Amino acid sequence: MGAKDQTEPIEKAGVDELRALQLKRLRWSLQHAYEKVPHYRKAFDTAGVRPGDLKDLADLERFPFTTKADLRANYPFGMFAVPMDDIVRVHASSGTTGKPTVVGYTKEDVDTWATVMARSLRAAGGKSSDIVHVAYGYGLFTGGLGAHYGAEALGATVIPVSGGMTERQVQLMRDFKPGILMCTPSYALVIADEFVRQGLDPAQCTARVGIFGAEPWTESMRAEIESIAADIRASLALLRRHL
Repeated sequence: MGAKDQTEPIEKAGVDELRALQLKRLRWSLQHAYEKVPHYRKAFDTAGVRPGDLKDLADLERFPFTTKADLRANYPFGMFAVPMDDIVRVHASSGTTGKPTVVGYTKEDVDTWATVMARSLRAAGGKSSDIVHVAYGYGLFTGGLGAHYGAEALGATVIPVSGGMTERQVQLMRDFKPGILMCTPSYALVIADEFVRQGLDPAQCTARVGIFGAEPWTESMRAEIESIAADIRASLALLRRHL
């Protein structure tokens, strides 16, 4: 097992240690937002709270929520807490229901994002030896690039397919034989349907791990995906017995 497959100390931390770290970082975040972002200074003042009022994690309920309306009112960069010179990446929502909600990332933010995604992959059973098929969308949407950077940080091989071109997705999955599929849950079912349309058994998919997110999904959809996954696991077990 490679070094990148080993868990980090924080991943094995106890609850008390985690809560202490959360409190420390939350205090810093509130103070930073209050000092650097006019919206938060006004919102805190209106709510009658100051960053120093956070004595315990339970005190967070005293602070105002950030809503999409707040993000849109400060469009595009009014919520940034660092100068634009420090921003290395901008992502945004589709904006289909109004102005896009915009997020800016510093180099440290991008590195943290990659680290967290690598931990998520490792927690799901991913390894540095894996091939990862990323079928999340790339571009302003955060999904594809976040998954991509995380898989690379894990040391895995990344296939940056993005979304769409489903017929090609199936071809590449058959040819490249990824161990991990990352996409939205609904698109996982679309890929499975494309296997069937091509006269193939979805169980021929080599992925033993599926990481699905970026949209809400029902329990019935979860059950359908798990049923397909069970068929894949059974096929892989049968293949291993014959090797």
